[in-house]
Amino acid sequence: MTTMRALGWLPWGILLGVLAFAVFGPLASLLLWSFAEAWYFPHKLPSQWGFRFWEHVFRPTGRAMEALGMSISIALLTVVMCLAISVPAGLALARGRLPWRPLIMLAFLLPQAFPSLPIYINVARIFYEFGLNGTVAGVVLVHTLHGLVYAVWITTAAFAAVDAELEQAARNLGASALRTFFTVTLPLAAPGIVASAIFVFLESLDEFTGSYFVGAPEVTTLPLLMFTASMAGNYQISSITALILLVPSIAFMLVVERFLKPDVLSKVGA
Repeated sequence: MTTMRALGWLPWGILLGVLAFAVFGPLASLLLWSFAEAWYFPHKLPSQWGFRFWEHVFRPTGRAMEALGMSISIALLTVVMCLAISVPAGLALARGRLPWRPLIMLAFLLPQAFPSLPIYINVARIFYEFGLNGTVAGVVLVHTLHGLVYAVWITTAAFAAVDAELEQAARNLGASALRTFFTVTLPLAAPGIVASAIFVFLESLDEFTGSYFVGAPEVTTLPLLMFTASMAGNYQISSITALILLVPSIAFMLVVERFLKPDVLSKVGA
């Protein structure tokens, strides 16, 4: 009986093993390459280990820290731009009786509905006419276009999850509409807004295609540096930069999991 029960779990164990390999296999490869100073065929593992490429990445004269600073600056500006649009838009979509509301929500998904390559080629051509190619402002605008997908949908859900009776109670006690918004609505919706800001930040930090067509070579972000290193065959540098990008993604996703409650998630798309 025990043997039959163990055999019954065998397919699930195999499936779990395959999923674990699919998730952690690439991460293990990145770790191996980041510490490999020499790794040649037919060796299964690096023949030399060390921190020489880590020192190369973090040295003051290296471009990695400059590219990381540029990526963080662009991501923060993108968050500011997205929140400036998504907070009033989310409040209007959640509270206002707007005509064509489903179509308006769908419109914010359109940037994700089409292949990004031909879109960015045309965006780069248009930006060139306005002098935005090769500028931080141009890259921020492109990142904002993508970030609004997360910002508007999550912010709308956050405002929709706020109990309207609490707002009505504040109004009955004499609070103005503006004071009710800042003392009741906004604090209750803040976790969802913070979560949307984190999603936008991570999307901007990892974005490559738009940065390449609009910003390169004048604006160098960390994903662009990683791409350049990998195309040049410098897998150690590209692996280290990929690990640097991975750290904030994991940290912020843990924060998002804490902020995004089920009652907010249930309002997404509602």
